[in-house]
Amino acid sequence: MIDSTHIVVVDDHPMLREGVAMTLAAEADFEVVGQGGSAEEAINLADEFLPELMLLDISMPGGGINAVSTICQRYPVIKCIILTVSENEQDVLDAMKAGARGYVLKGVSGPSLVNIIRRVQQGEAYVTPSLAAALLKEWHEDDADKQKTNIFEALTKREKQILEKVATGLSNKEIANKLFLSEKTIKHYMTNILQKLQVRNRVEAALLFSKQEN
Repeated sequence: MIDSTHIVVVDDHPMLREGVAMTLAAEADFEVVGQGGSAEEAINLADEFLPELMLLDISMPGGGINAVSTICQRYPVIKCIILTVSENEQDVLDAMKAGARGYVLKGVSGPSLVNIIRRVQQGEAYVTPSLAAALLKEWHEDDADKQKTNIFEALTKREKQILEKVATGLSNKEIANKLFLSEKTIKHYMTNILQKLQVRNRVEAALLFSKQEN
């Protein structure tokens, strides 16, 4: 059985959004779990589905970059890709500083978009070559400085709830049973928690949590 990558597509142009969703849904290992047309809907979809990846337009109501910033702060595990017509270099810089892992122009072909998504999913950052890919270096440097303070404040209520149970020694399966969630969902949340706390494993996370509780 294929372990699907869950994807959300957010764009205020329904025909384009549905076309992108159909292209991605045709891939055996991609599953489009949600669609929206605004920054508010993007954030709500992130909260609801915690997808591995989101595609967002810049110019949608509420602003795509604002949505990316909120989603990436709340859920670093979600990889956001901007899909836009804007070739403005400042937009590229702002998007990457907000936390986007990719910046793609809408003229891209279906197969190329699928390839880009796979590369981002594997941990790469991507900017359409005709734009200033050199901006990535500045993004990486700034991003490292951004995440050093108030790490526990960055956790959502659900993440704190899960971390409390981890600190008592419960396994992912036991936590899943108590919270009526799937074990896979708990694993996904744990990946998110470890990234936010900048620790390597659940033991370090539990120790860090116990120290701040005392």
